[in-house]
Amino acid sequence: MSIAAAQFGTTASRPAARRAASTPAPRPAAVVAAPRLRITSRGRKVLAVLIALPVITVLGLLAMFSGGSAIASLGSSSTEFDYVTVQAGQSLWSIAETVAPSADPRDVIAEIRSLNQLETSSVQPGQRIAIPADLAE
Repeated sequence: MSIAAAQFGTTASRPAARRAASTPAPRPAAVVAAPRLRITSRGRKVLAVLIALPVITVLGLLAMFSGGSAIASLGSSSTEFDYVTVQAGQSLWSIAETVAPSADPRDVIAEIRSLNQLETSSVQPGQRIAIPADLAE
């Protein structure tokens, strides 16, 4: 039986091998053209936003960094200043009343602080303060 089994196994594989050899080779498939890319209306909008976003960002940065530039002139300004030396016991309020008696002292103090770049309204004796000449009457 072992011989018959061996023969059966070999004979069974031979016809399959013969069938595989006798079948013709498959023909090459025809070249199929790839489908064309189709874009939807929503896809066009998304694509437009993706393209426009970097352009808008660059234009915004250019506008922000190149906006209004200050031009320095070599000539002197037409504003003239008078200087006052603070005496003992004087404050900006008393200086403002002395310099411009008809003006509101709060406005005069604001101009003096702005001109002298003072953070507070306190002044020290001996301190020299610039006063715009147009305030003096």
